[in-house]
Amino acid sequence: MTTEPRWDDTPPSEERYERTFSFPGELRNVTGARLAAEEFLRALSREAPPGAQEYWDDILLVVTELAANAIQYAPGPFDLRMRRTFDGVHVTMRDTNTARPEPRPFHPRTGGGGIGWHLVHTLCSQVSVVVHDTGKDIHAFLPW
Repeated sequence: MTTEPRWDDTPPSEERYERTFSFPGELRNVTGARLAAEEFLRALSREAPPGAQEYWDDILLVVTELAANAIQYAPGPFDLRMRRTFDGVHVTMRDTNTARPEPRPFHPRTGGGGIGWHLVHTLCSQVSVVVHDTGKDIHAFLPW
């Protein structure tokens, strides 16, 4: 059985949903990144609703954590890229710091952070960091 080539320009549904958002790197941009992610998920859910409600919440939490880390540890602008994959959502956060994120000890009684990177790894099916000359890209894959 042969497969006929596609002659129209309509991409498969997983390729139609891709957005990139750029932020100057100010504290308020953490909220902006979360709102941008909600906008992306709202558009995506009209055609392909999430398999479970917690997938939506997990993606928003990961975007918020990555944006907060970009503000705290990387001076300057950052970009958020979100795209639909065949089985989920691929989130990429690009910032200006060339250092790889390292997990820090988390002490719930004393506060002070340290839980964000652990949360990202717990909620994502895959996380990778690609360092380049001007910063790094953090790739996070989550179910949808």
